[in-house]
Amino acid sequence: MDMMNRRSFTLAALAGAGMTAACGNGVGSNGAAEIDARVDNTLKYLYSNHPNARNLEAKANGILVMPLITEAGFGVGGGYGRGALRVNDVTVDYYSATKGSFGFQIGASQHAHVLFFMTEGALAEFRRSNGWAAGADLKYAAIDEGQTLEIDTTTSLAPVIAVVFGQAGLHVGATLEGTKYTRIIP
Repeated sequence: MDMMNRRSFTLAALAGAGMTAACGNGVGSNGAAEIDARVDNTLKYLYSNHPNARNLEAKANGILVMPLITEAGFGVGGGYGRGALRVNDVTVDYYSATKGSFGFQIGASQHAHVLFFMTEGALAEFRRSNGWAAGADLKYAAIDEGQTLEIDTTTSLAPVIAVVFGQAGLHVGATLEGTKYTRIIP
C-alpha cells in the first residue's frame, strides 16, 4: 500500500507539473502590451535618430522589431530577446530571437534591431516558417560614424534588410547571422 501511494503521488506530481507548465505561456498576462510599448519606443528612437529608416518602412511589406537583444559569451555565448512583427503599423505576431555561438569570445552587449521585409514572398516565408534563421539572404543597412543610415543599391534590392542600432556593452560584433526567430505567445 505504501508503494502504491508513492507511485500515485509521483504520477500526480508529474501530471500536475505538465499542466502547470502550460501556465507560463502568458495567456491573460500583459506581456503583449509590454512588448508593444517597447516596440513603439524603439521605432520612435530609430526614426528620430535615423530618419532614412522611414524610407525603408514605407517600402516594406512588414517589419520585425526586436527592442532589446542581450548577448553574452565567454567561449560559449548566447543571446535572447522578444519583439513584434508589424504589418501596416499593426502588430500581427510576437517573436523571440535566440542565438548561440561557440569560439573565441568574451563580453556582453545589448542592441536593438529591425528587420524590414521588402517583398511579400520574404514576409510570407518568415511567417509560415516554424523557426526562421537569419542567414546569407539578410542584408545590413549600415549606420556610419555620423549616425546616418546608409542604404546602397545592393541592399535596397534585398528581400530582407536588417538595421542594428543602439549597441551598448563590450562584445565585439553585432551580427544577426545564426539568430533564430520563433513565434511566441507573450
